[in-house]
Amino acid sequence: MVINSILENDLYKFSMSYYYQVHYPNAWGTFTFHDRNNTQYSEEFVAALREELASLATLSLQPEEFDWAVRTIHYIPRCYWEWLLYFRFEPAKVNIWLDEERHLHIEVSDLLYKVTFYEIPILAIVSELYHKLSGDGYQTRAELVDAMTPRLAEKAEIARKHNLYFADFGMRRRFNTLSEEVVLEYMKAHCPTFTGTSTVALAMKYGLRPIGTMAHECFMFQAAVHTPKEANYEVMERWVEVYDGNLGTVLTDTYTVDTFLRNFSMKLAKLYDGVRHDSGDPKEFGDKIIEKYKSYGIDPMSKTIVFSDGLDFPAAAAIKEYFAGRIKVTFGIGTNLTCDLPDVRPMNIVMKLKECRINERQPLYGCVKLSDVPGKAIGTPADIANYKYQLGIE
Repeated sequence: MVINSILENDLYKFSMSYYYQVHYPNAWGTFTFHDRNNTQYSEEFVAALREELASLATLSLQPEEFDWAVRTIHYIPRCYWEWLLYFRFEPAKVNIWLDEERHLHIEVSDLLYKVTFYEIPILAIVSELYHKLSGDGYQTRAELVDAMTPRLAEKAEIARKHNLYFADFGMRRRFNTLSEEVVLEYMKAHCPTFTGTSTVALAMKYGLRPIGTMAHECFMFQAAVHTPKEANYEVMERWVEVYDGNLGTVLTDTYTVDTFLRNFSMKLAKLYDGVRHDSGDPKEFGDKIIEKYKSYGIDPMSKTIVFSDGLDFPAAAAIKEYFAGRIKVTFGIGTNLTCDLPDVRPMNIVMKLKECRINERQPLYGCVKLSDVPGKAIGTPADIANYKYQLGIE
C-alpha cells in the first residue's frame, strides 16, 4: 500500500475539514485531477491505481494516532478527532478513466468536509505508481539513501549558510513514500533550520512539527457560493472564528495578490501572523505585502511570509537575502526535496475543486482559481472570464 495511515495527508486537510464542519456542514464538492504535463497513462497504470484506491477503505484512525493528534494538534478540538475515528474512505466515489489520448481523469464528489481528504493521497498514489511503473528505479531505502544523500547534504548546507527555516511540503508529488522518509530522517539529523513536515503521519513517526493552514479550495468554495470580490475577506473572518488566532498564515493568490490586498483590512493584517506566497514573482509579491503592512503602521518585521511556489534551495536563499531586515521569511519546499533524484522527472499534477454547492437545495456552481500566473488558471473559460470581469483583471 502506498498510503498506510488515515493521517498520511497534509495537515491543512484536517484543519479545512473541521472548518467546513463548523461553517458549512452541508456543503458538497467535486475534486478533479489535472496533469499539467499531459502525461499518457496505460491501462496497467489504471488497474494499479484502482487497487491502491481500494486499499484506502481499510484505513482508520488508530488509538495511538488519536492520542497523538489530540495532544499535538490541540487547535483542532477533541470532538473532531473522535469523529475521525469513524471516517472511512469510499473508493466507489472515485471515478477514474482514460480518454482517447490516454490522459488520466479522476473525479471524486462528497460532502466537502469529507471529500477534501481524497486529494493528497490520490496525488501521492499517482506519483508513486507512475515512477514505479515507468521503471525509474530507486525502490529500496538503501538505493534512495545513496542517491539522495549528496543532494540533501547540499540543500542542508545552503539552509545552514543562509539560516533558511523550511518545512517539507512534498507528499503530493514525492517519488515514493520512502523518499519522503529519507528526507525527514536526514534533515532532522543534519539541519537545525528544518522546522517540520506537512505530512501528519510522518510528523508523528519522526517526532516533527506538523505544518499547514489552508489551501485554495477554501477560497474557491467561498467565491463560488458567494462572490469572488469578498472571498478572501470572508474566509479570513470565518477562519478566525474557528481557530481564534491559531493557524494564522493566510494564502493570498487564489484570485491574485492585488485582489487579496483589497480584502486585507487593518484588522485582519494585525490578526494574522503572516501570509503564504504560492504563485507569481516572489520579490514583487513581498514588496506589495510589506507596503500594505506599512500603510497600516504595522512593522513588517513582526510578520512572516511563507514562500511555497516550486522552490529549490538556491531560489529560497535568494529570496531570504532580498528580504533580509525587511520582513521575516520561511519556506515550504516540496518536490525539490521529495522527488529530486538522478534521471527522474517529477510529475506536475494537482487536484482542484471543480464545482460545489452550499447545501443540497442550491445549484452546483463552477469553481475558479486564477493565481498570479495566468497559465495556472483553473475553471471553465466562461467562469474564468466572469471572475476576471468581476475582479477587474485583464
